[in-house]
Amino acid sequence: MYGWRGRIGLIVPSSNTTMEMELCSALPEGISLHTARMPLRNVNEDELIKMSALAVESAKLLRDADVDIILYGCTSGSFVGGKDFEKELEAKIEGEVNIPVVTTSTAVIEALKILDVRDVLVITPYTDEINQREREFLEANDFEVLDIRGLGIEENTKIGRLEPYEAYRLAKATFMDEADAVFISCTNFRTFEIIEMLEDDLGIPVVTSNQASLWLTLRELDVMEKIPGLGRLFREF
Repeated sequence: MYGWRGRIGLIVPSSNTTMEMELCSALPEGISLHTARMPLRNVNEDELIKMSALAVESAKLLRDADVDIILYGCTSGSFVGGKDFEKELEAKIEGEVNIPVVTTSTAVIEALKILDVRDVLVITPYTDEINQREREFLEANDFEVLDIRGLGIEENTKIGRLEPYEAYRLAKATFMDEADAVFISCTNFRTFEIIEMLEDDLGIPVVTSNQASLWLTLRELDVMEKIPGLGRLFREF
């Protein structure tokens, strides 16, 4: 059967066209991915809050597939409500479906911690409004955001059409020697092809939303594979 080693239930915004593809490209043998969606067209605070209220219904659909863990796959949708928002969301979903839950924001925090990061540069496709919420979330979790640069895009399908080189070039343009790591935010921002190139060029770890989400989800499933191409994080199991 598919998923004999573990089944991941993924909840994504309806307009996300990247996360499923990136995760599927790197899944270890025996791990399967099963997806449910929540309505979202634009990455703004109002739509993100409304979307999160529908997470439980999506999780109930995934429960029918007998998944082993549920991943709430939206970075901004899991930090938009502040420091404890993602933990409250995880607890709410778990309480309804009795399945372990992780969010992308939790995965990012855990990834930065295991890489011993304090000072971080953040690259996003977001507007200034969402970037400010992300800065507040990271700083509330004891990270120093040296700089945060966004592309000012609100329409999520436009984010999904961005090429990986756009994240690469923005990260290089933002780089400063004081940084312990670069974090590229957004599960709809394609990054897998450029993670190791950026690490080689900058000499520091690179964390991305989809990479961190996959890493933590696999760790929770006790699947400890070092996946080639996904950077230092996958050498830190």
